Amino acid sequence: MKKLKKTLKGVVTSDKMDKTILVLVGRLVKHPKYKKYIKRSKKYKAHDEENKHKVGDKVIIEECKPISKDKHFKVT
Repeated sequence: MKKLKKTLKGVVTSDKMDKTILVLVGRLVKHPKYKKYIKRSKKYKAHDEENKHKVGDKVIIEECKPISKDKHFKVT
């Protein structure tokens, strides 16, 4: 059985690295006691082969095999 690849939506926050962008992905989490939704966010490094994405662009990133120490997503 083949494992499905994780896809995430986010906004590009940095494009200063070569062939790499930093993507901010936000999500809502329900507080266990107060039942109120809280915003949580995390930054992911993603592979951008042509360096075509700029700061502020909305992108979809997909899980892939590790490209470097902390880069294991690519832009789709």
